[in-house]
Amino acid sequence: MTFLPLTRRAMLATTGAAALTLGAGIGFADTPPNVLIVGQIAEPKALDPAAVTAVNDFRILMNVYDGLVRYKDGTLEVEPALAKEWTISDDGMTYTFTLRDGVKFHDGSDFNADAVKFNFDRMLDESHPFHNTGPFPLAFFFSAVEKTEAVDPKTVRFTLNAPYAPFLSNLAYPTGLIVSPAAVEKHGTEFGRNPSGTGPFKFKEWRSNEAVVVDANPDYWDGAPKLEAVVFRPITDANTRTAEMLAGGIDLMVEVPPVSLSEFQGAAFKIYEQAGPHVWFLILNAKDGPMADKRVRQAANYAINKEAIVNNVLEGTAAVAAGPTPPAFAWAYNDDVKPYPYDPDKARALLKEAGAEGAELTFFVTEGGSGMLDPIAMGTAIQADLQAVGLKVKIETYEWNTFLGEVNPGLDGKADMAEMAWMTNDPDTLPFLTLRTEAWPDKGGFNSGYYSNPKVDALLDAARKSTDQAERAKLYKEMQVIVHDDAPWVFVANWKQNAVTSDKVEGFSLQPSFFLLLGKVSKT
Repeated sequence: MTFLPLTRRAMLATTGAAALTLGAGIGFADTPPNVLIVGQIAEPKALDPAAVTAVNDFRILMNVYDGLVRYKDGTLEVEPALAKEWTISDDGMTYTFTLRDGVKFHDGSDFNADAVKFNFDRMLDESHPFHNTGPFPLAFFFSAVEKTEAVDPKTVRFTLNAPYAPFLSNLAYPTGLIVSPAAVEKHGTEFGRNPSGTGPFKFKEWRSNEAVVVDANPDYWDGAPKLEAVVFRPITDANTRTAEMLAGGIDLMVEVPPVSLSEFQGAAFKIYEQAGPHVWFLILNAKDGPMADKRVRQAANYAINKEAIVNNVLEGTAAVAAGPTPPAFAWAYNDDVKPYPYDPDKARALLKEAGAEGAELTFFVTEGGSGMLDPIAMGTAIQADLQAVGLKVKIETYEWNTFLGEVNPGLDGKADMAEMAWMTNDPDTLPFLTLRTEAWPDKGGFNSGYYSNPKVDALLDAARKSTDQAERAKLYKEMQVIVHDDAPWVFVANWKQNAVTSDKVEGFSLQPSFFLLLGKVSKT
């Protein structure tokens, strides 16, 4: 892998130059003034915030909808949004929110406590008349909600079945965004193609595999946006997205391939980088096949040269991951848990001990998707490292939404491993949704490798109920030790997110949430 960066950079430079030549030939022009063209990594699955899971979709949704609360600019701290204030009962089980006056949804209907109740009942109550507009894969975020009440038009109360520390943070996550009940009632299962929120931009149109267009909301409660419109273009191939940015066909590009960053040096572009709560990992099938043996899972962790991947494939834009908790959550991160070292001899010994020498593995790889960095190149490097210790690895590559359709329902009977990346808002989120026994896919979760450890289950349950951050930290750190040893994943990298804009874009910044917030952005 020594010469990989040079080879790939040279290839990309050639691609970029060819694209610029092609752009000149077909007459690429500057994008329209005050209309921002965003190069997305994939086609959105839907524009219903309760029904999607990908950051790719969230980047659109955060500009169309608001939640009761939101993350303060540049942080993961919660501040008021559609709710101007709130109180929490002494036992931590009752949250009462006072709502803003005069806010309307884009369709003209009123935002009020009844609308909030409709949103949470739709997700959580199977008897609700519009529960069939789901499924709602991240309803787990609000599994502690026992009852939602509209006390009066401007007051809403949540009663929880137990203290739940991440509740406010989860309300700020896209799953907590508030949709128009009137629009859901009108469009039913097609609401995801006909969204209506209260956010800074109003949905205009969705041309499949071409663009999602949103227009400025001049009546936005937090001040009208500076842009006239935003166009989100799905450009799934990273090299094509890079070429479009170089040629002036888009104004903003997220998740720039590491080898492409050098292409954007100069006055015509601005490069943004920021660390965030991100984990890139391989899900291992702990239920069926060779990876059901912990020794084989550990062998995979020893076999993969993660330092080489970070330095050569990702060119230093990430750090090697040690476990399921990103170091961005400093208070909950266990510094004593160290990354698996690159030790192919140890890997071979474990495989021999497990009787798994020469085992055949199916590996699901995606062409690109939310937080997936450079997935094909990383998948190829991982395949080579595993084969070097005697495993036989077959890669199957899928487009992002197809990939999710294969992976999220579980790997059992289909694959032994799959790439995955998560950006999280709280130390609870990722392990709760992906590592608990109750999060197996057939139980509604995202534990696609069917990992199960009762000690981990108990620790996560206790941590989300504790209102003492020091106690939560202790429990999460203990969980990390166990998960590291059980190795349900190959822990690969924690990414520093990046973006590139043209020099005409002002007021843009990256968020540790990995969302795009465009309400204050302008473009000349």
